[in-house]
Amino acid sequence: MDIKTAINTIPLLPARQAIMIRGPHGIGKSQIFQQIADKLGMELIDRRLSQMTEGDLLGLPELSDGVTRFCPPDWFMAACKAPKIILLDEFNRGTPEILNTAMQITLDFELNGNKLHPETRVYAAINASAEYSVNELDFAQADRFWTIDLEPTVEDWLTWATDTGVDGVLVDFIRQNPGHLRAKGQMEPGKVYPSQRSWDKLNQALRKAGLDLQAQGVPDLLYPLSIGFVGLEASIAFRDFVKNYENIISAEDVLNEWKKAKGKVAKLSADKQNALLDKLINHCKGNPWSDDQMDNVTAFVKSISQEMTISFFNKVMETNNLGNIRGLHKRIGADIIKTIAAASAVKKA
Repeated sequence: MDIKTAINTIPLLPARQAIMIRGPHGIGKSQIFQQIADKLGMELIDRRLSQMTEGDLLGLPELSDGVTRFCPPDWFMAACKAPKIILLDEFNRGTPEILNTAMQITLDFELNGNKLHPETRVYAAINASAEYSVNELDFAQADRFWTIDLEPTVEDWLTWATDTGVDGVLVDFIRQNPGHLRAKGQMEPGKVYPSQRSWDKLNQALRKAGLDLQAQGVPDLLYPLSIGFVGLEASIAFRDFVKNYENIISAEDVLNEWKKAKGKVAKLSADKQNALLDKLINHCKGNPWSDDQMDNVTAFVKSISQEMTISFFNKVMETNNLGNIRGLHKRIGADIIKTIAAASAVKKA
């Protein structure tokens, strides 16, 4: 399941259904649960089973009226008193004793007689692959969860990165070089490889260092910063991309300087034209386009393939920016309808 589908589906499940997300490291499992918590307006309580002992989860014993009782942890009691989301992260890295205790939470939604609030939700996240040193869940344990294998798309990351303000040059690099978003295949132990998380960490380091890639070109620190987060191959490719970024066309170039940009646009390959369309879609999401900008966009889409034009207009419709949708429909709507009708006629023939 991709991230968008997971975020839209999980909140619809009953509060008393434990949920587990499986997937490789660095794809944003914890952040997905935070987005779900924000969507539901609930506090997320994040606990990592790999770092817990029995006392951390079960609580410590006390003697009360001659009877030994366990004092539950404060975070668990908070989830008993009010609706919370409990995330048991790194679930399959916990010790057998921790897992047995956690199972009471996921099955009965209580611990030592302390019942969770009826609207408190229990989620879990695990790394599930032979390349990780983890404990395998048996069938009885796994059967307690609604479980999905998360397979985030490049588009998932691009949407997240754009919405959260990741450096635009970095976003463009991944958009045009999706193979560098995450390493695939056999990995050498100890070698640094890129992942969704490592690109985010690099972005934070660039921001901390005050490096504006679009304004400064190739900073001296770019390569040494990059190699520690995303590894050798991705760092070289990213450095070269930044070096040539001034030759890359932005959404603003099309919107505001079409006459100057159209010569360079005509020389773009199909994949780079698609990347430019994606930039326009991202710009469309939060910006009203003037009549002149609409005319420039229209001139651009009329210079590309009909298939790209239809795909572009469909994505504009998904932005829900009614002003831009109406403006583009007025200019290219009739052409799109004719194109679709012609294609349907060919299929019938």
